[in-house]
Amino acid sequence: MSSPSENNKRIAKNTLFLYARTLLIMLIAFYTSRIVLKSLGVEDYGIYNVVGGAVAMLGFINSSMTSATQRYITFVLAEGNRSQLQKVFSMSLQVHFLIAVAVLVLSETVGLWFMFTQMRIPPERMDAAFWVLQCSVVSTVVMIVSVPYNAVIIAHEKMSAFAYISMLEAVLKLAVVYLLVVFSYDKLILYAVLIVAVQLLMRFCYSYYCRTHFEEAQYRYVRDKDLFRQMTKFAGWSLFGNLSCVLYGQGLDMLLNVFFGPVVNAARAVAVQVQNAMQQFVGNFQMALNPQITKTYAKGEMDEMHALIFRSARFSFYMLFFLSLPVLFEADFVLAVWLETVPEDASLFLRIMIGTSLLYTLSNPLMVANQATGVVGRYQAFCGSILLLIVPISWVCLWLGCPAYAVFVVHFVVESVVQLVRMLILRPLIGIGLADYFKNIYKKVAGVVMLSLLMPAVIYRGMDDTAFRFLVMCVSCALSVGMVTYWVGLSKHERLFFRSKMLDIYARMRSH
Repeated sequence: MSSPSENNKRIAKNTLFLYARTLLIMLIAFYTSRIVLKSLGVEDYGIYNVVGGAVAMLGFINSSMTSATQRYITFVLAEGNRSQLQKVFSMSLQVHFLIAVAVLVLSETVGLWFMFTQMRIPPERMDAAFWVLQCSVVSTVVMIVSVPYNAVIIAHEKMSAFAYISMLEAVLKLAVVYLLVVFSYDKLILYAVLIVAVQLLMRFCYSYYCRTHFEEAQYRYVRDKDLFRQMTKFAGWSLFGNLSCVLYGQGLDMLLNVFFGPVVNAARAVAVQVQNAMQQFVGNFQMALNPQITKTYAKGEMDEMHALIFRSARFSFYMLFFLSLPVLFEADFVLAVWLETVPEDASLFLRIMIGTSLLYTLSNPLMVANQATGVVGRYQAFCGSILLLIVPISWVCLWLGCPAYAVFVVHFVVESVVQLVRMLILRPLIGIGLADYFKNIYKKVAGVVMLSLLMPAVIYRGMDDTAFRFLVMCVSCALSVGMVTYWVGLSKHERLFFRSKMLDIYARMRSH
């Protein structure tokens, strides 16, 4: 059994691997997004994102089974039952194959019908949109079948595999942008074909790595009705929860397309690009920590599990707040420098979405803890039902004449309500009361936010809108968040741990 010290070292090592991966991906993604938007134009860029999103909406079934697969593989690995581990892996492959077939059928029927009859796409670009849809279908189907392999890597906490393979993917996407500029063929179709080719190669890399490193990642036909029933029941409730996520993600994209057209979709896509880049840094930390939450529950180490939940929530929030505070102040400047053509409302969309993302960082540890218990019915029923309200409420707001950003405000408010519901449902399952959440998470987070805003707000108000102000804002935000987080956001034990690690690093640097 691993000690807490060994677990912490593994988490730190995995996080560093994932951060190196994300830094490269983020730099390349920002560059390629700029070139892709310029090459495709605002309208085609919006078409690519909304049509590809239609397939993602049909693929919500896969998201449900993904959470079930990761939970069961991680749980069985913690128990040390190798034969059961291979059975779970093989069963998940069989189920994912069935899901892939279902998504393929839905995409080629419901997806085509929706694209040709409901979406606002210029008639002259309908053929290109058709091929974007087909490429998105192929990419989604391959991704679905590959999910069990990714789950094995996460369960074994071999995050270096994600780092190396993702870096290869980023370099290939850079090559895609080069080809997009060089060739004169219909650039929307060409981009869709090249992206799906990259996805196919990446899926092969993940599968090959698993088959050569993990003995359980060898498929064997399995007939186990009890295991199938357990996994599909878990996935069934997750299906309901993931349906709500898809509807407020891709569903809102569809609403914006129907009410405002593809130009507003392009604005949302740009905002999502920046939001995702920042969230990936936080996601790396959470990805490294999530298996430990499940494993501590499987071993009955509840105190350690509670500590991991609190730490994951607070540190995830601090990291995203550190990255996003300069963007919240200087969103217009950031987008103007990054893109030659900035879609209207993109900066406003981005600010509201960052606020929702900050709130969501506090939710992820609770969702992982719920999945670890295996008792997901009540959790998904209540949370999913409330989240499903986002789309109809947003539709009413737009129907009444509200501006496009209203849908993002609705999302933020509903997510705030769901956060409280999550805590109430989990209280009897893992033994954490509301007072524990507020004392260990929200009290510290609120203090960090309020105190960190003071110095940057004064500087922002007192300086003209120039590149120099942006640099000063970045420095002031970093200093403000860093200092306040250290003195207000960390516990005494965490400050001592941080100081000791900094002294160790300093001593090593001096010795060299």
